[in-house]
Amino acid sequence: MKSVVAALRALRPLITLPAWAVPALITLGLFSALMEGLSISLIIPLIQHFTGSAVNGFGARLMAPFTAFPEEWRAPLIGLAMLACVVLKNVLSYAYACLFSWVNASIGHQLRSGILRQLLAVSQNYLDGQDMGKLMNTLGNDTWRATAAFDTLASLLISSCLVVIFALLLLFISWRLTFTAAVALAAISAAIRWATRCARRLGEKALRANQKASQRMVEIFSGMRLIRAFGREPHEQALFEDASLEIKRTFFRMDLASASVGPIAEILATVLLVVLFLYALRHPAHLASSVSFLLLLYRVQPRVRQIDSDRVTLKTLTPSLQELSAVMTPEGKIYLTSGHRRLSRLAGGIEFNRVTLRYAAEAPEALAAATFFIPAGRMTALVGPSGAGKSSVVSLLCRLYDPTDGCILVEDVPLSELDLRWWREQIALVSQDVHLFNATVAENIAYGKLGASPEEITAAARRAHALPFIEKMPQGFATSLGDRGFRLSGGQRQRIALARALVRDPQILILDEATNALDTVSERLVQDAIESFGRDRTVIVIAHRLSTIERADHVIVLESGRVVERGAPGALRAAGGLFAELHESASSIAPQPSEAR
Repeated sequence: MKSVVAALRALRPLITLPAWAVPALITLGLFSALMEGLSISLIIPLIQHFTGSAVNGFGARLMAPFTAFPEEWRAPLIGLAMLACVVLKNVLSYAYACLFSWVNASIGHQLRSGILRQLLAVSQNYLDGQDMGKLMNTLGNDTWRATAAFDTLASLLISSCLVVIFALLLLFISWRLTFTAAVALAAISAAIRWATRCARRLGEKALRANQKASQRMVEIFSGMRLIRAFGREPHEQALFEDASLEIKRTFFRMDLASASVGPIAEILATVLLVVLFLYALRHPAHLASSVSFLLLLYRVQPRVRQIDSDRVTLKTLTPSLQELSAVMTPEGKIYLTSGHRRLSRLAGGIEFNRVTLRYAAEAPEALAAATFFIPAGRMTALVGPSGAGKSSVVSLLCRLYDPTDGCILVEDVPLSELDLRWWREQIALVSQDVHLFNATVAENIAYGKLGASPEEITAAARRAHALPFIEKMPQGFATSLGDRGFRLSGGQRQRIALARALVRDPQILILDEATNALDTVSERLVQDAIESFGRDRTVIVIAHRLSTIERADHVIVLESGRVVERGAPGALRAAGGLFAELHESASSIAPQPSEAR
């Protein structure tokens, strides 16, 4: 009973079904069980009719509808009634199966969509602290196991209803035999529970094993180039095989526990049926009732066994349900709430007012009381050594995170009060770590503006100086780029990403080391394109190359999360501070002559 309650408690908040669905399933299951029980019970008047034995008790009530007909018609009518019950029972069973299949498929869709909706809604802080393999296992495997749990619960419910109906029929036939059978079946159920007491622990172990294997797969697929470059194929194979063997051992033990239910129940139930059959032989006067009783008991025994098997299955599935619940419930999660305000245009600028950011409560400050202003319609460069907080500024501007302290103002309006979807539509980001989808060139560029016309896509590619190499591809814009754009060089990937940003026609363009994989000639062309595109737009660049920094109207220098300098590039060079040191260091690095693949 505890496993059923635990499964219901975990499953209930995860799914939403039409109000009529569950009552309809229960009704169909109940009437199906009733028709099956009635068809078997009609054996009593049929046998009594042919043997000429006295009709009394429950048998008399079953015979009553047929006494109005001539005696020679009674046997055929009883047979027809039995056939009608069997046909109706199977019609109801088929209707139940169809409805249940629809409900089960709907539950799977709800869970998969709900998990992804949740992961897209939570703050980046929550995702940063999660194991990607664990989340993949939850989305891929645990949702399936949740539908299996609902299937098991429905089976348990219908089996229980059938057992109750059959138990009532058995009581009507003989309360003494029913009491004896109930005690015996309870003993069988207790024996099965004792034999499968480790089921829940195995379910928890199976969940951990699946999560570990999923994490290995994520790391192998994402790091395949590194694995091969270092010759670590045998090492990764061994690690994955260890995880796979753990799954094999755990699920084998789970299957052993589930498989033990059938043999234990069948052996003990057979003993019970033999005893009751011997009792029937010793009381021939009650032959009709005894035969019907044994048939009903024979039909109810597999349902009792199914109930025990379902309880074992629920124990193994409950950890997955609890894992799903932990992901989908709002407790312990931070959400980025959207405001409602929208601005006509960004003319004033963006102000960071003593902004502090920590990625976790115990983590050091990525930004510490940072105060600076990013003017609208200008190019602002963020400069500083690694770990200075440049990418943190970008993350805050994209509202992947909210400040731990302080405030970001856009046109004197707090960023948190702006409509989140609208604000992100004003921004286009080209980052150092370019992500391209396993789709065509055109689809990757149009991701910046869903529904972009072919002319807009081509124009954006031309601006990003990506058109020459795109036109040389086998199918041009219809060429598939493969996973993460592996068919392209690093510079080509960055130009596709730049085209994706340009087709968006944003008010704010953020370039996070966006030209680091370009050769000198391509960089100059792209810089010219950005300068032309960026007129009357706010451009924010993170760069180390002098050519990018020199083009900026305004430079903000960060160190250890703090603003240490700000101003025009020339003025900062003359000041001889950190910017001058970084500038001198960058000057000593010779530019790459060509693009590396």
